[in-house]
Formats: sequence, structure tokens, C-alpha cells
Amino acid sequence: MRVELLTVGDELLLGDTVNGNAAWLGRRLADHGVEVTRSVVVGDELDVIAEAVAEALGRADAVIATGGLGPTGDDVTRDALAKAAGVALVRDPALERRLRERAAAAGRELQPMALRMADVPEGAGLLANSAGSAPGLRVRLPGGTVYALPGVPAEVRTIMEEVVLPELADAARSQGRGRTAARRVLRTAGIWESELAAALAPVQALDGVALAYLPEPAEVRVRLTAAPDRLDDVERRVRELLGPGAVYGTGGETLDRVVHRLLAERSATVATAESLTGGLIGAELTRMPGSSATYAGGMVAYSTALKEELLGVPADLLAEHGAVHPDVAAAMAAGVRERLGAGYGVAVTGVAGPDPQDGRPVGTVFVGVAGPAGPPVVIEPRLPVPGTGAEARGIIRRMTVVHALELLRRVLLDLPVRWAAVPGGGHAREDREV
Repeated sequence: MRVELLTVGDELLLGDTVNGNAAWLGRRLADHGVEVTRSVVVGDELDVIAEAVAEALGRADAVIATGGLGPTGDDVTRDALAKAAGVALVRDPALERRLRERAAAAGRELQPMALRMADVPEGAGLLANSAGSAPGLRVRLPGGTVYALPGVPAEVRTIMEEVVLPELADAARSQGRGRTAARRVLRTAGIWESELAAALAPVQALDGVALAYLPEPAEVRVRLTAAPDRLDDVERRVRELLGPGAVYGTGGETLDRVVHRLLAERSATVATAESLTGGLIGAELTRMPGSSATYAGGMVAYSTALKEELLGVPADLLAEHGAVHPDVAAAMAAGVRERLGAGYGVAVTGVAGPDPQDGRPVGTVFVGVAGPAGPPVVIEPRLPVPGTGAEARGIIRRMTVVHALELLRRVLLDLPVRWAAVPGGGHAREDREV
């Protein structure tokens, strides 16, 4: 199946809203073997939407449109679809009744304009929306089918999972165009995209195999595409080429979940001591329901004085080297582990910018992990400075979170740790971004 995505909304064109729906749709359609050939964003203009639908159906089997089905005057997708189909909008009594019942159940008065959501192109099918008010629409046109969904992300996902994806899969099977390729995503952290690509060149060269590299701050997802009966072997070769432990998870298995699982297997907990990240590591470790079983808590010691008072970092160390130093990260990790009674302590200190600190340039970061045996392990990942200002600061902080969790994972698995050092023994510096 060839599908094009059409996202409607002035807020997307003007940059007020990030187009997260298109990203999610692309991933889920790929998971189901549906080929997305184009993704287009248009504004809230009736004629432009109708023209975009007609053009898309000249190339693809179906169009999935999001946005423009709400109650306000700028929600004109249903009007555009009626124009494209050459039909009128008609009021659906069942939809009107449902809208009135939802308003009454919520204890609010239904505004007259809300009834626009009960107007549908004549002959259109309704796609049940258990997550919201406006239904999705299925409109059959001479070139193919348009699936129109509300723009609210939760509603897009609900209608897609419950209605549209099963329909597309059935249509592909009925046309003899079932899945011919399978995909799998492997997750890595702390490794250059170019380093991964160089290591995996032998796999990339295989006939019928495609690799895609999907970078995020300090992480790269590697998407494998191959025939279903070859995918397991392709994954095995990728893992062999990258070495033990380089792949931390697959699919939607995020780094925080992996860390929690490893801690639970060891009946252990972790505590965090944060400076430049200001609590972001703790926030990451509390995303998962049930995380309290393995996350003891954390301290945000942003000022130099609090590193001494709360975490026991030696005053003479801070006086001599400042707060951004590998031995300070080690002392913070050991201090939070001891004070919060956790099995492991994770600490970060560094310079997120925009200005240098203690003679250290922006992007200098030290990450430490203290465990029940041996001295703390400290790394300096040598983060790049991606641009300037607030955006660069945010990316540096995000990369620091990833490196902290990845170092903890490696310590828990007793995997080799590059760039490692111990207090008093100096520290290794890596000349590459990781």
C-alpha cells in the first residue's frame, strides 16, 4: 500500500506547533508494512486542502489527513472533502445526539458551533473516536480513499490503531500486496552515527537489506529493513559487528526502562545527584510507572556550596578545581549513594552554557557512577556545542542525561567503559563526540 500524509493547520506552517502526528503516523504505518511516499503540510484553506487531496490520490492508494475537523471556523477539512467529492455536507442525527450527550455528561452547555462536528460529507463513512468528540471520516474518491482524522494526537492514535491500520492491512491483503519487508529498530547510546555506519557497512552492502540511522541527542536508533525470514539474522550480524552491549534495546524499549529492569534484577536502587541537568535525570527515571521500586530519589545541588553541604564533596577539592571536575563527579555519586541509602549513585557536573565556568568550556561534562564495589567510575563524554544560546544548552543537558543512564547501564552489566577514570588517577578524554 502506498499512502500519503496530509497534515492541516496554519499553526504547523507557522511553526507554532511541531508536527508530531506525521512522525508518529510514519512510524506506525512503516511497522505495518505500509509505504509512506510523501508527507505534506497545508494551511486552513478549503481550496488548498481539496487540491492537495486530489494531487495525493493521483499518486497513492490512500491519503491520511489530520486536523481541521474541530468546531471552529478555521476547521474546514470536512468542507474541503465534500468539495473534492462533489457532495454536500449533511447533519448526522446520531452524531448530534452524541455531542449533546457528551456535553451534558461533562456538565457544560453545548455551544452551537460545536454542532459543526456532526456535519459530514454525504456518503462518507464515520470512524469511531473513543478518545474525543469529532469522529474520523472515510471518504471514497475516484483516485482512492481519504481517511480524515482530528488533529488531537491522542485521537489520531486511537482512530488509527482501532480502525485505520486494520483496514489498510485488510485492503493490502485483498489486493495481494501484503507485507514484503519487515522492520526492526535497535537502540544505541553514546556512539557516533558515523561510527555506527562505518561498523555496519558489511550489513548495508547485503542485497535486500536496508539500514537507516535515526539520531537523537547522544542516541542513535538503527532501523533494519529486510525480508521477514531474514530479519533475525540481520539483527544478529549487526550486534556482532557493534560488539557486546552496544545495543541497549529494541523497538520502544527506552534507556530508562532498561536501567530500571537491570536494577530490579539485582534488587538494587539508584539515587541521583545533579548539577547542570537540574533534575532531568530524576525526571527521566520517574517516567515509568512503578519506578519507585528502583529509584530512591535525588538531590539537585546546583550551587557549589550545596555540593559540599548536601553531598559531602570535599571543600579543598572544590576550592582547588572548582565544581566541574571528574573527582567532584565521583564524590557527588558516592555522596548521594550514601546519604540516600541506594545501591548505586549517579552524578553529573558540567557546563551547559552559554558561558564557560571555572575555566572549562561549554560542553564540558563529567558523569560519575558509584556502586557497592570499587571506586566510582567517571567519564568525560566531550559533548559538542550544537549552536548557541538556549537551544544548545537544552541539547547539552539532554545528552548528559543519556550519558548518565548509559554509564549506569554499563556498570550494571559490567561492560567495558570507555573514557573511565577514578578519583586521584586523572581522567581520560575522548577526542570524538559521543
